[in-house]
Amino acid sequence: MDLNAPLNAFVAGFPDFIIQLGVALGLFVASLIIYTVMTPHKELALIRAGNPSASLAYGGVIVGLGIPLGSCLAHSFGLFDLLIWGVVTLLIQLLAFRFADIFLRGLPRRIAEGDVAAAIFLMSIKIGIALIVAGAVADPNVQLFRAG
Repeated sequence: MDLNAPLNAFVAGFPDFIIQLGVALGLFVASLIIYTVMTPHKELALIRAGNPSASLAYGGVIVGLGIPLGSCLAHSFGLFDLLIWGVVTLLIQLLAFRFADIFLRGLPRRIAEGDVAAAIFLMSIKIGIALIVAGAVADPNVQLFRAG
């Protein structure tokens, strides 16, 4: 069994993998920081205090930001493409999250008070939006737009 071809492919592609992974993780961390600053309730402090609803809501943020970014990684043509579409999808997610937080009035207070039902609802909205955004990035028409 000859392992030279797969090993050579791995060695050739590994630097690009590391660079794209680093950029994606940088976008991910930056988005989490921006979201944490944007929210009126301080999830991390609430999580440290043992608030399960804050943990569920913030978990929805983490998954909700990761899904479209993962789709960008899977469908990008290179680093610049990943950076552009990664920023676009993460901005859409942050705006959608903010809209959901505003639309569901009293939600920050309810999460701070430990209302798990409200947190699960918010988490579901965030993950649902993430799946839609990820699907939009994977749309063949978006791929044609990128190539043109």
